[in-house]
Amino acid sequence: MSEPLSTDPYKGVRDFYPADWAMMEALFARVRETLATWGYEEYNASPLERAELYEAKTSEEIVNEQTYTFTDRGDRKVTLRPEMTPTLARMVAGKRRELALPLRWFSIGNRFRYERPQKGRLREFYQADIDLIGLPEGEADIEIIRLASEILKAFGATEKDFIIRMNSRALLNAACAAAGLKGEAVRRYLRLLDKKSKMRPEKFKLVSESISKKDPLSLIDSTSMEELAKTLKKRGVENVVFDPGITRGFDYYTGMVFEVFDTNPANPRALFGGGRYDNLISLFSGGGGEAVPAVGFALGDVTLGDFLETHSLTLKTGSGTSQLYLGTPSPSDIPSAQAFADTLRAQDCRVFVNLTDRALGDQIKDAVKRGIPFFAAYGADEVKNETVRLKILATSEEVVLPISDLPKRLRPGA
Repeated sequence: MSEPLSTDPYKGVRDFYPADWAMMEALFARVRETLATWGYEEYNASPLERAELYEAKTSEEIVNEQTYTFTDRGDRKVTLRPEMTPTLARMVAGKRRELALPLRWFSIGNRFRYERPQKGRLREFYQADIDLIGLPEGEADIEIIRLASEILKAFGATEKDFIIRMNSRALLNAACAAAGLKGEAVRRYLRLLDKKSKMRPEKFKLVSESISKKDPLSLIDSTSMEELAKTLKKRGVENVVFDPGITRGFDYYTGMVFEVFDTNPANPRALFGGGRYDNLISLFSGGGGEAVPAVGFALGDVTLGDFLETHSLTLKTGSGTSQLYLGTPSPSDIPSAQAFADTLRAQDCRVFVNLTDRALGDQIKDAVKRGIPFFAAYGADEVKNETVRLKILATSEEVVLPISDLPKRLRPGA
């Protein structure tokens, strides 16, 4: 006899049962609502991309250690997307002449990275990528950081719950040059700086000195970033600070970079971040095409969920009308119950119709088990009298209604 197949999912990924997926949908519905008020449009693309898209334009660590890459039956190297920005750049470059810049775009979907599963990190995660394309630094950078703040506030967070730390890759590159670093030495130092928060100070100092005798961070001219922080505070973002240690891990960043951190000691980590990448889109024309400035950030479901839990910010699932369990006194009543359900659905009601021969008492128990808040039987008497007895399962209260009043009664607050 063969061994039974495991019911566990692949390591580092999750199964989403209906209640779990409802929570995920509610999470990103709040993000979508906020982005819509700012004029952002949603796009999407396949999670399968040619491997060279990342080999040329993403960080070396992600390409070499974290991508799911394989060779397909046509002998082509394919990668499951570890991030969305290169796909976005490819799409914009492909229709550059047809698109009306600036673009305010966002995409929500799953991403894949082969890394050690731990708190806040999984091998498959869901993420919202938000980008403003076609505008230089200045107002576009301000809008993106304000938007990052507004998304968290849309969940009920206050500025005391998080802090936004900003820096500039341009300033970092200039500081590295002033310290005498060139080429690969600059990339080594920036990769090291990106890992600084996870290293012991003495270890960081030792490795840093092996790359550069001068400390590049001490050579940064912070004037422009401090001015940006002042402007943001005038625009209503009070919790933003300049931090020369912020670098971000991707090689394509060219200007302002930022990370949002949880201020609660119970969750001391970066929640999400982003920055400016002005040269990425032009790379799709061999580097000789017209530069298209861009800035954006990405927000993952795992770290966002941890943030909401840490700060006891509740998220309600479901919207519109509440769900009704429509019971049937006998199997012969099912056709008429289905017809009645159709009329309710046409009025935006959510209806679950019993299709079994269970007794009504057992149907009520089934509704409770499923978490459906309302129950009504629909049989010959209801058809004749054009009324239903609506049972509110949380309180066992019952009310007799004309069937024409039922849709209104199912709406929240009715």
